[in-house]
This record gives sequence, C-alpha cells and structure tokens, in this order.
Amino acid sequence: MKVIQKQKNSRMCIMCGLDNDFGVRAPFYSMEDGSVITLFKYDEKHQSYPGRVHGGLITAMLDELGLRAVWAKNLAEDVFGVTVSLETKYRKPVPYGETLLGQGRIIKETGNFLTADTKILGREGQILANATVNYLKLDPDKIQKGIVAHEEMCYLIEDGVKEIEI
Repeated sequence: MKVIQKQKNSRMCIMCGLDNDFGVRAPFYSMEDGSVITLFKYDEKHQSYPGRVHGGLITAMLDELGLRAVWAKNLAEDVFGVTVSLETKYRKPVPYGETLLGQGRIIKETGNFLTADTKILGREGQILANATVNYLKLDPDKIQKGIVAHEEMCYLIEDGVKEIEI
C-alpha cells in the first residue's frame, strides 16, 4: 500500500516521542486507503512478563493509532481530542524485539466525536490486539492550557518509506 505522507513525531509522547528515553519512538504514515500505519518495535523495557509487552503499552499504541487515523483521513494534523472510552481485546501475546505493524482507521465521525478501529499485527499478519476507541474532539488549549500543539508535534523526519506491505 502506498504511503501518502509521513506524520510528525512529538517530543515526549510515550508512543512517538523522539526525546522520550522510555518511549517506543514509532513512525506513523498516512496511507492511500485513509488509514494510518506504523512499523515499530517494543523494547525489553516495555515488558510485563519476560518476552511479553505490558498490556498498558499495547493499549497506549492502539489509542495513539486511533487519533492519528483522523490525521491520515484528513491529511492534516489540525484535529485533536481526548479518549473517552477504549475497549481493548488482547488476542495473543505481544512480543518485544520484533517488528510489528499497527493500523488505525476512523469508522465514525460526527461534529464532536470520533470512533476508530485499531489493531496490532504480528510478523505473520495475525492480530495480536485490537481496540475500538472513542474520542471527544477538543482544541489543544482546552486539553492543556498554554500548550502549542505544533511545537510539541515538532519532528518531521523523512525516512524514504514509500510503500508498506500488509
């Protein structure tokens, strides 16, 4: 599938923050079908039991994919929001140290709300975890006073990725 554009990374987000020593530092891509995709790896520091990623960090990635899906659909990073509800289904253990594929898609959008379908896939294409996530659209200043969202989402590092095989 063709990459339409690479999305920006933030400074400190646990999933995409390039300045966060404990983060995943995942890149995100807006795809030709309107979805968002990331190819990423969890690290040993993200574990619960040895060999398995902590469920909270799995859910955090599913949440991140949801709002980024609206940026992929609109091809602009001007819509922000907060998670209202999230239902995660853990299908199989999620390993660290392996390249995984995350995908998100907006399945419903109204004036104030968004609903996304997100998933993390393993090397063989099996669904490891998936979620339905609901968001309330909010202006960044209503999320946190004094924050300039585009100063936080400040890294656009082109990496030459033009297609991603699913």
